[in-house]
Amino acid sequence: MRKGIYVLPNLFTTGNLFCGFWAIISVFQERFFYAAVAILLASVFDVLDGKVARLSGATSKFGIQYDSLADLVSFGVAPAVLAFSWALRPYGRFGWLAAFLFVACGALRLARFNVQTSSGEVKYFKGLPIPAAASMIALTILLYLRLIETGLVKDVVILVMIYILAFLMVSNIRYFSFKEFDLSRRKPFNIFIFVILSMVVILMEPVIVLFGFVLLYVSSGPVNMLMAWHRKRTLRRMEPVPEEDLLVRG
Repeated sequence: MRKGIYVLPNLFTTGNLFCGFWAIISVFQERFFYAAVAILLASVFDVLDGKVARLSGATSKFGIQYDSLADLVSFGVAPAVLAFSWALRPYGRFGWLAAFLFVACGALRLARFNVQTSSGEVKYFKGLPIPAAASMIALTILLYLRLIETGLVKDVVILVMIYILAFLMVSNIRYFSFKEFDLSRRKPFNIFIFVILSMVVILMEPVIVLFGFVLLYVSSGPVNMLMAWHRKRTLRRMEPVPEEDLLVRG
């Protein structure tokens, strides 16, 4: 701290924190659309501050702690308050306890991530990242506001989703981190075409397409875990039986 702090990445972190605070204020004003959009904007700032810090060599312990505090507000408290005010209020105590569970699991997820940053694991996260969980809630609400009439169904969907996302955040399920996917380096031409097409599709129907992307990411962890378990089980069945066991069975 005596040497100073890196200004640019911490400015993006402050933008993340501002968007989280803006989301909470919007919920108090019952402007749920703006609250959900603010959470999504916070996730953009969260990605940018990490990218800027790594590319400029401006990573620091202060930045890591500040980023975690901002994430807890923007991706823990803000989506929980939004989910409770928009859908969980009719459930009373069960509703706000579900919202609190999301905040608590998000805080535990962030604390575990900070402890495990020195492990050297880059390719995968352990547990669902809290920005993805918050984006899932925000995009679900935006999808309902865009396509579906609100009612009892959305209350049940949000309640069940809160519990599932809370479990995934504190689980040991691995999620791809995308930290090794560096667009500043040379990539195959097909990757460039895919990025352009993705941008065009997102601009056509941003809510629907982003919801699909985040849903695929949230589902990828459990799906990969089940596939790995199935592969291990298949390999065990294919292992040759020792001759001693064959003699005993005979």
